[in-house]
Amino acid sequence: MKKNARSHRATLFVEDTEVLSVKAFPGAQYVLRLHSPKCAKHATAGSFIHLQCDESILMRRPISMMRASVEDGWIDILFKVVGEGLQALGQKKPGDFLSSIGPIGHGFKATPGRNRPLLIGGGVGIPPMIFLADTLRNNDRQWQPLVIMGSEIPFPFECVDSTIDCDWVSPDIIATMSLLEDWGIPARLASLENFAGTYRGYVTDVAEKFLRSLTDRELQEVEIFSCGPTPMLKAVAKLATDYGLPCQVSLEEYMACAVGGCAGCTVMVKTNDGPAMKRVCVDGPVFAATSVYSLEHALQEI
Repeated sequence: MKKNARSHRATLFVEDTEVLSVKAFPGAQYVLRLHSPKCAKHATAGSFIHLQCDESILMRRPISMMRASVEDGWIDILFKVVGEGLQALGQKKPGDFLSSIGPIGHGFKATPGRNRPLLIGGGVGIPPMIFLADTLRNNDRQWQPLVIMGSEIPFPFECVDSTIDCDWVSPDIIATMSLLEDWGIPARLASLENFAGTYRGYVTDVAEKFLRSLTDRELQEVEIFSCGPTPMLKAVAKLATDYGLPCQVSLEEYMACAVGGCAGCTVMVKTNDGPAMKRVCVDGPVFAATSVYSLEHALQEI
């Protein structure tokens, strides 16, 4: 038991991270680039950092990573201001230093033979999807990823009209993110707020349009990855079940220590030995959707 509880500690690094750049976007959203070479070297899509937002605020905040550069030693984080801590973080300037712990948690792992990864992100669950898309494009395998993202506030990136064809969706749904467009990865945006070029509806609506366009053989190549608010994850889990597809989800839970000590972020998960309480921070945050009891129960309710 002790060995299992401590198995993650050799991969956690405490660093004084320097703020390299700050970009502000509508909706009180920010992207910070932090110089954190040890974290960047070991980060994976789905892992996160525990960041002290200001010296005057002792409680750290868990924040997902959006990108990482091993060569240059930086990580990007995206967050929306909610509360005093993130308000202080949004006021940081290049040259400021912040204490961070990371990378924390187990990230997404694509399954061999499933070469059509479907990445679904919502709100603050978008960053891990960007990280995963970046990881896949730099992998030697011939992936054909598709990214679908949704938000009820303006998207925190420069949106452009896509030149990458997605003939399974209406031709007027063309809004995408310039970063993904530059990478050559097809992506579509969904929102209930009628932003220009976006699909008016839920991310799962767009995802199902894509799945319906595939042949039975092509469906066998699909694996779903998702991060976002719990109601969205429940809908994604149901979609995956309806189509018989494997699905990995990154859970969002309130955390205190974020390093496995307080057990304040536990969820009930199926294991080979039966039901068990697992810590979202270090045992997750990524789990198979079918293993999470709260998502399974939702399938029966929807």
